[in-house]
Amino acid sequence: MYTENIKTIEQVITNYFEGIFYGEADKLDSCFTQTTIIYGDINGVPYQKSKEEYVNGVRNRQSPNELKETFNMNIVGIDVLGNTAMVKVHLPMLGYNYYDYLSLIKFGDDWKIVNKIFCHVA
Repeated sequence: MYTENIKTIEQVITNYFEGIFYGEADKLDSCFTQTTIIYGDINGVPYQKSKEEYVNGVRNRQSPNELKETFNMNIVGIDVLGNTAMVKVHLPMLGYNYYDYLSLIKFGDDWKIVNKIFCHVA
């Protein structure tokens, strides 16, 4: 069961990466629950958006792919306990060096991101 959960979580994260990198907002949206909140710290400035605001921002900006950036996103680690998981990812893009902590919950057979906390590390 653990291995199946890891594979399913990795697929959610792949969709998350592709949604962000290629500007595929619908794919990105499918990774989250309706109530997901995004919190962050960009150069010491607090950041908070609803899932809708965040996805619409991705939808309405040039994607890293369109800007001819190289895809360098990767999973740093996954920790699974029962039907909960914490995933740390690295997303260097758009002139930033982001690290995200993504909290996931398993709903039936599906894993969804319920919370995102991120930071730009100079």
